[in-house]
Amino acid sequence: MEGHLCANVDISVKKLPRASPRSFIALLKVHRELLVGRIRNTQCLIDNLIKNDYFSTEDAEIVVQFPTQADKVRKILDLVQSKGEEVSEYFVYVLQKVTDAYYELQPWLDEIGYEPSENICTKPVVNTDPVSRYCEKLRHELGRDSKFVMLYAQKEEMLLEEIYSNSIMELVSFTNESLGHVGQLEALFDDAVGLINEHGETVYVYGDAGIGKSILLQKIQSLWARKELDIGAKFFFCFRCRMFSYFKEDEAICLKDLLFKYNCYPDQDPAEVFHHILQFPHTVLFTFDGFDEIYSNFDLSSVPEICSPNEPIHPLALLISLLRGKLLKGSKKILTARTGTEIQKNIIRKKVLLRGFSRNNLKEYTAMFFKDERQRALVSNQLEANPNLCSLCSVPLFCWIIFKCFEHFHSLFDSHELPDSSVTLTDVFLLMIEVHLNRSVKTSLLKSNIRSQTEMFKSRKESLLALGKMAYKGMENSSFVFEQEEVSSASISEEDLQLGFLRTVKGYSGCDSPATYEFLHLTLQSFFTALFLVMEEKVGTKELLEFFNECSSMETAQPTCLHIPWKKQLSGEDPFQNKEHFNFTNMFICGLLSESRQKLFRHLVSPAVIKRKRKTLITYLGKSMKSHLKGYTRSRLKSYNQVQVQPNFVWMLRCLYETQSEKVGRMAARRMHANYIKLAYCNAYSADCSAISFVVHHFQKRLALDLDNNNINDYGIKQLQPCFSKLAVIRLSVNQVTDHGVRILYEELSKYQIVSFLGLYNNQITDVGAKYVAKLIEECSSLEYVKIGANKITSEGGKCLAQAIQKSKTMFEIGMWGNQVGDEGAKAFAEALRNHPRLTNVSLAFNGITTEGGKSIAEAMQHNNSVRIFWLTKNELDDEAAMSFAEMLKVNKKLVHLWLIQNQITAKGVKCLSEALKENTTIQEICLNGNLISQEEAKAFENEERIICF
Repeated sequence: MEGHLCANVDISVKKLPRASPRSFIALLKVHRELLVGRIRNTQCLIDNLIKNDYFSTEDAEIVVQFPTQADKVRKILDLVQSKGEEVSEYFVYVLQKVTDAYYELQPWLDEIGYEPSENICTKPVVNTDPVSRYCEKLRHELGRDSKFVMLYAQKEEMLLEEIYSNSIMELVSFTNESLGHVGQLEALFDDAVGLINEHGETVYVYGDAGIGKSILLQKIQSLWARKELDIGAKFFFCFRCRMFSYFKEDEAICLKDLLFKYNCYPDQDPAEVFHHILQFPHTVLFTFDGFDEIYSNFDLSSVPEICSPNEPIHPLALLISLLRGKLLKGSKKILTARTGTEIQKNIIRKKVLLRGFSRNNLKEYTAMFFKDERQRALVSNQLEANPNLCSLCSVPLFCWIIFKCFEHFHSLFDSHELPDSSVTLTDVFLLMIEVHLNRSVKTSLLKSNIRSQTEMFKSRKESLLALGKMAYKGMENSSFVFEQEEVSSASISEEDLQLGFLRTVKGYSGCDSPATYEFLHLTLQSFFTALFLVMEEKVGTKELLEFFNECSSMETAQPTCLHIPWKKQLSGEDPFQNKEHFNFTNMFICGLLSESRQKLFRHLVSPAVIKRKRKTLITYLGKSMKSHLKGYTRSRLKSYNQVQVQPNFVWMLRCLYETQSEKVGRMAARRMHANYIKLAYCNAYSADCSAISFVVHHFQKRLALDLDNNNINDYGIKQLQPCFSKLAVIRLSVNQVTDHGVRILYEELSKYQIVSFLGLYNNQITDVGAKYVAKLIEECSSLEYVKIGANKITSEGGKCLAQAIQKSKTMFEIGMWGNQVGDEGAKAFAEALRNHPRLTNVSLAFNGITTEGGKSIAEAMQHNNSVRIFWLTKNELDDEAAMSFAEMLKVNKKLVHLWLIQNQITAKGVKCLSEALKENTTIQEICLNGNLISQEEAKAFENEERIICF
């Protein structure tokens, strides 16, 4: 660290002839000018000189009388030199030991080669430097603040270490392609993996609501405070982005005030601490949590390109300048936001997608949560039997709620079980509300306190309405923090506050102020908003559908934050806005108005009102479904009409599922005129597969379903079981699917024998999963296309697949790009190709195939009349292999495209291929880009247009 601090300091030093013994009095005289100019902190020197009885209090009083810092240094030097060699050496020793205070003198100390004497080494040095003290104060306060997690329960806190559990953190490119996973949190700042823009300074962490973004930052904060995060950060400043929405439009502060007043204020010399931060920005770590929660009418067109660190400006402009790197350039920054919040690429250094709990993560979290072995076994068994519940539990927030509810009710009823298989998110939140209300009941030694859900809601109806009214007003204004006045005007009593749905937050004014409140999570505010819209009898059609209309007006792409140059939008729309909280509100409205909830709400609302609202909602959902699925196009697959839905369609499906109405499901299926539904890149996660199945299983004909590039995983595949009887095409590429998921696919698809296309590219499938795919190829004669590239398949899995293809008479295309089948796998595929009646497109690109495997393939292709396209890109084929392919081309007159890109073929091999083309008029191209051929050598083949070298 000290080396970093001194890296940018350039000091010219007069070399002192090395004397033996060295005179430190002379040393200080020779370098007096440099010392006067570079020593900024005199107090630390005085404190240590007094502590070791080298200075008296009178000496200190003489020094502090001088008006300027330079004069004080001069007087200290005079006094030190007058007291002899030992004191003079101790003076230099303090400069060496207190690196933070005297960082500018470290190169000078290196230059003179100072090594303290044995006597001086015994003298204590106390660091009273304001920068060092501030760092310690920061660590203390952030450690205290991050030690506990406020849980989603009444007045309850738990140690962070007892609740934090690892989840899947995936490094992705700008196009969301996987670049690997984050193991240790230090890897977030390690440029060796996942770097996508070396000029950006911000690690952008994103994911769905409740996926664990905030608790991840709290974990990082905790590690830093305990000095267990080795990233070279001396300073840590954490901000919740929603605070920037609560500054007035004409409010202005400087950077120093933003850092100190809204985090931790230095006890000594704030100017010196701030100067140090400006000098060494690379030692600063910022976290900005919840960028999607910024809502402001501030005119961003007024933000200058370069801000002065000392000039007061609107706090939002300071945030933008920090993220752009216009202020404290080189500082480390982590920015979190919900999926769908677009951030301009030029500020991003890395993108990290939080995917929630994997199967193993969930097991670890279950073990951490349930210490009792019997309870843990009971929960694990119920989760295993309920894939829908497992999917909800892959989101840490929802998992915690479900587990906490189970724990509560299990303490009351020893045999209590988790909700049944049709559990929805509305069920989960109603259960959480019930737990909170149940805990608020005063205990009695003589009478049972257990009430039914209906009784509990009836007894606190007014409290729920009051909380819902405030949530609704906030949602309308995109406001998530409530002043005491707003709480009072909503008739929320102190008793209501004790229910635990709201928590107090620090005032945003930077000093002591009346308490402000927020809901424990943004999704909880959405739930209470929906509860108000359902329970309040005066709510009409306009209010009920208000947030549906807000979401339906969204453009195809989400609004882009940090668009530069800033332009005030003519429509007056908030440039920061993300509408996911509206979508959650809509989903909860559908769940609360579902038929299964009528037993509860008939005691809270007039049945006629519920009937009216339910009718309004179902009519709207029918029209909305129809508008989502209009405008289909022809698919590349024959006999399919394709519709590319927008990401918001997933929310539509979630709403339909929350109704739990078979009538609504059938209605939605009837609106699906296209038979190829493309849901790629729609941010669907595993629990959404219940919603997909809910609609698709009502579809009357065979269907193609494209779920590529989502977060489906094995739980999601299990939830697709009801619709496998309808699916002829299923695409699940880039979805975290493992061998377990492939086994489910095999067991289900082999039952119905209708699947023709199976896409599993870029998942986590090993040889075990490859064997299940091989069995499916053997047993399912309808299967024509298999895309299983970029997995973890070796020669063992490759041989199984090849043998299955050899037996199949219907396989048309096999895609194996990016596995590691090697030469043994290549030989097995060679045997499969020999005399195959139908296989037309084959990719064995990037599979570690050398000349031996290449020769086997070339020889087998002499006996093949079906293959038209063969990809062998990025292998290790040399001239010998090229010669074998040349011999093959003299015999095989059916192959049209041969790709040998990025192999090890030289001009000698190209010449053999070129000669072979004289006897083959069928093949249209042999692609040889990226081989060992120079542009000069390639000129010899210019006359043969089918040879492509560059």
